[in-house]
Amino acid sequence: MKKLSHALPVALALAGVVATSAFAVETPARIKKAGKLVIATQPNYPPIAYKDPATNKLMGFDIELGEAIAKELGVPAEWQEIGFAQMLPSLTTGRVDMVMAGMSDLPARRETVDFVDYLRTGPQFYTSPAGAAAGIKAPADLCGKKVGASRSTNWPAQIAEWSKANCESKGKAAIAVSGTEGSVDARAQLKTGRLDAAVQGNETLPYFQKVEPNAYVILGEAFAENLAGIPFAKSDTATRDAVKAALDALRKNGTYAALLAKYSLPQNALPEFGLNKGQ
Repeated sequence: MKKLSHALPVALALAGVVATSAFAVETPARIKKAGKLVIATQPNYPPIAYKDPATNKLMGFDIELGEAIAKELGVPAEWQEIGFAQMLPSLTTGRVDMVMAGMSDLPARRETVDFVDYLRTGPQFYTSPAGAAAGIKAPADLCGKKVGASRSTNWPAQIAEWSKANCESKGKAAIAVSGTEGSVDARAQLKTGRLDAAVQGNETLPYFQKVEPNAYVILGEAFAENLAGIPFAKSDTATRDAVKAALDALRKNGTYAALLAKYSLPQNALPEFGLNKGQ
């Protein structure tokens, strides 16, 4: 994997700000007693969380941000790789303290957990070169087409809403929405022609365009806005509030901005970190 040309100055900047700001946030007694911050992730969502193909080491925006949060709390991060469906149950049973996996803050999820929102995301239509050659040049060309997205997200519902507003309301055929096993499955179905187009977060597509040149064609801009959040058990307000304070400190000392720049995510920055603001 090629290293970004600005990786060294970014790394030096991160080292400096982390070294000067560590232990600035009061650590919850439970975390202090455990001597670690246990974080769940699923490394299949680059550049948010993934593995270096050469070393199999966890990497990505969420991984580095999670490490920085742990340093602010004065404890090491312990990462646990957990299937997406088990992440929220793992919080409520106390197996992990928090989750960093680019998870959307959705009202339904807030029935069991609280979110600290830390990133702006948006569902983005894209197609294959074959789809573009067949006449799919813009989102409006998707009316009557089959479009897939991970069923574990709210993207299928958002595609249907977009279709009602931009296809059916104008007398065009509705988009045939297909829920997939995940974004990897959606990309695979697109490549084999089972889908005409697909949707995934706008924070991820530039990465895939780099690692798979000429495989994907982005259509327009993100058609809605979501918030990615760090979920916590509702009973664990102490850790939730400490992590939010840590994030505020990381914004103030420049770590948050440096990590956004490192992973080409400045457009996904949130101007302030909120609690349970997702729609």
